[in-house]
Amino acid sequence: MLLSLVSFLRRADSAAVIGAALAGRATGLGHRRIATGLAVASSTVRGWLRRFGAHAEPIRAAFTVLARDLAPDPPSIEATSSAFADAASAVLSAAAAAGVRWPFVLAVSVWEFAGAVTGGRLLAPAGPVMLTNTTRPWAGHR
Repeated sequence: MLLSLVSFLRRADSAAVIGAALAGRATGLGHRRIATGLAVASSTVRGWLRRFGAHAEPIRAAFTVLARDLAPDPPSIEATSSAFADAASAVLSAAAAAGVRWPFVLAVSVWEFAGAVTGGRLLAPAGPVMLTNTTRPWAGHR
């Protein structure tokens, strides 16, 4: 089992739980309501949301490029008035593109996918580091 697939670096909760919190915030929910729904301390959820929000633009950019690299016509990423929601949408788009490209292989949640491609560093202090070859073997090869 790969830690980066089921959890994020230095986080006790699973990628699925943290992802549910991030998705909830992207739809406009506050940290207290999210925490109650997930049965997690509100300070913990607030920390996740702050960390993701602090790196929203690099996350959005990295996952937008990944979506483009994985699919010739990636799912559209609708711009919102929120950098946070835009970043979450980009993660969803990249995961959808990966699912189209490898439907028989990709059997993980969106947020487990995000953990895998960032090596568990989606919420790391320095921001996410995208794991990729310098040649990006999947780009342009169908």
